[in-house]
Amino acid sequence: MKYDNIKEAIFLSRPNRFIAEVITEGKKETVHVKNTGRCRELLVPGARVYIQKCDKAGRKTGYDLISVYKGDMLVNMDSQAPNKAVGEWLLKGGYFSPDVIKAECTYKSSRIDFYIEEGERRIFIEVKGVTLENHRAASFPDAPTERGTKHLRELESAVDEGYEAYVFFVVQMKGIIYFEPNRENDPEFSAELCRACEKGVKILAYDCVITKEEMTIDKEIEIRLK
Repeated sequence: MKYDNIKEAIFLSRPNRFIAEVITEGKKETVHVKNTGRCRELLVPGARVYIQKCDKAGRKTGYDLISVYKGDMLVNMDSQAPNKAVGEWLLKGGYFSPDVIKAECTYKSSRIDFYIEEGERRIFIEVKGVTLENHRAASFPDAPTERGTKHLRELESAVDEGYEAYVFFVVQMKGIIYFEPNRENDPEFSAELCRACEKGVKILAYDCVITKEEMTIDKEIEIRLK
């Protein structure tokens, strides 16, 4: 997926989950943070960030925060980007060759990100964006997620009913060696992910090529569940 109207800025502070203060072209701006996760290790004072101009009517902020440098690693932190990137990847025949692709399909009491059909196969795919990195290991989540755990249980139920089910972790950076669940931040999600795998839910993790104007699904990476 691609962005336009991108500017470089310097991060100053994050007054709340939804906004940040930055300096761009010598001017202080309040920008919208599209990722409401903690992102404490990313949004540190002085970090280089990229922001996108937004001209939507009625908005109090004129920019969205898109990505940030963590050292020499550029991390996309747009929470909408993983679904868009996976949608493009599916249309190009990544991993599957679908005859039908539907986004945001309701199954039981959850909205699953993608439903696809490939011949006789019926497949649900739940997408999770990953921005947390430590010593080249990516992990999810960066904060407890009851909703994420619920999605896993729904996917287990789908497998019981004859569907295929996948959890697709989109690692929104390059240079990662492996992916693992964040046992420290959310032991319940981590345990449920292992349980889902044992029950037949397939786990995928891919890194991305990141530039200031683009994020593209790239290479499959190793998964370490236990």
